[in-house]
Amino acid sequence: MTSIDHGSQIKSATTTSTTQSAKLSRSLLTALVIGSMVGAGVFSLPQNMAAGAGPLAILIGWVITGIGMIALAFVYQRLAIRKPGLDSGPYAYAKAGFGDFVGFNSAWGYWLSAWIGNVSYAVIVFSALSYFAPAFGEGNTIAAIVGASLMLWAVHALILMGVREAAITNFITTIAKIAPIVLFIVVAALAFNLDVFTLDFSGVSNPELGSLLAQVKSTMLVTLWVFIGVEGASVVSARANKRSDIGFATVSGFLICLGLYALVSLLSLGIMTQPELAGLKNPSMAVVMEHVVGPWGGALINLAVVVSVLGAFLSWTLLAAEIPMMAARDGTMPKLLATENDKGSPSVSLWLTNGLVQLFLIITYFANSTYQALFLIASAAILVPYVLSGAYALKIALTRDGYGAGETTGRDIFTGAVATIYGAWLVYAAGPTFLFMCAMLYAPGILVYIWARREQDKRVFTPLEVVLALAIVTAGGLAAYLIATGVISPL
Repeated sequence: MTSIDHGSQIKSATTTSTTQSAKLSRSLLTALVIGSMVGAGVFSLPQNMAAGAGPLAILIGWVITGIGMIALAFVYQRLAIRKPGLDSGPYAYAKAGFGDFVGFNSAWGYWLSAWIGNVSYAVIVFSALSYFAPAFGEGNTIAAIVGASLMLWAVHALILMGVREAAITNFITTIAKIAPIVLFIVVAALAFNLDVFTLDFSGVSNPELGSLLAQVKSTMLVTLWVFIGVEGASVVSARANKRSDIGFATVSGFLICLGLYALVSLLSLGIMTQPELAGLKNPSMAVVMEHVVGPWGGALINLAVVVSVLGAFLSWTLLAAEIPMMAARDGTMPKLLATENDKGSPSVSLWLTNGLVQLFLIITYFANSTYQALFLIASAAILVPYVLSGAYALKIALTRDGYGAGETTGRDIFTGAVATIYGAWLVYAAGPTFLFMCAMLYAPGILVYIWARREQDKRVFTPLEVVLALAIVTAGGLAAYLIATGVISPL
């Protein structure tokens, strides 16, 4: 009983400052969802999609992706209302549904993927700026590292001034990044040529693309990553004005992004043929825009890439700092990480997160290939919380946990099942090998979990969790050995 009370004291002590700080409105939450999803990927969609598929397969791929992701969005929408006591989204749902250790691993994997991904965003910003200033090279020159470091600590200072202030800035950058995409869609719609679009509509006459099924799979491997961040509002749910705002922001943010993504990829196929698009350099949207309106169009889109990635960097810094703080509140992570400053910002978690980003920015200069390998491994880690979120929604619907006597569960069972199956497919599509290698990143986290449990005077592992922990350590050690010997490679 003592350990439970101790954990409650931590939560109580840290909740107060968040409650007293300004809350996030529906519009700010929606901007956070959109800002998290829209990064650099949308600007490469014309080439990325056309590289492996024709128009028909791309249409089918968007429909399938739309069904799977809207189910996941509805999962977060329903859980925000059904389980109002659970904050921080994927982490809280994994813990509530499958135990403390699984919850910790969900938080740990999400956090790792978020901040390692932010290193990539910092590199992309200055790689895009090399269009205007060649000294930035591929984003990992000395000039680029210095510039990225200044950007990192400017964002850090902004968030320390208050999460709401950072969210307002994110709202402005989200509008700024969406505007050029909407302009591209308008220009592309006006220049759209149906004859170009329908030329080899199925793509089956192109032997390089393969069967229609193979093409559809190719498109879904691209769409796999562009919706990462759909859970953004759920992660900061403790800061929402109203619980219903979380679901609104999640679903509306997803639908807006789905519309933008689909239009960008499909309209481009009515301007340039599939083989032409497949051969473009990225950001391919810039080349398509330049093809229609001239050089100023390419410059505009390259500038939009910078603004978009800057916004995504801010969004993901918020999310990366929030997860450890929320996990620390209930004793799943060390209580030091639960600390907030007087502005309600997750200060200690933010310092730790951005300190690691800075370290890895330096690593990209000396060993860029090592960082790229780590980034590819960590990317798969963020998919596991999606599966666990869907599975938790399915579990409570099947067991009627939290449902009243007259409430039906059919819709929630369906969306939970679809989200779980789709999430499992995402993990499979990302590559079982990458998931296997993720164990290398999960294994060190076990020490952090032991530290937190001992702070709470709680039993560290249940018998089943011992088996899971040993499996993670074994898989991580084996993966490290196989990479070192060249048997497997993330690159």
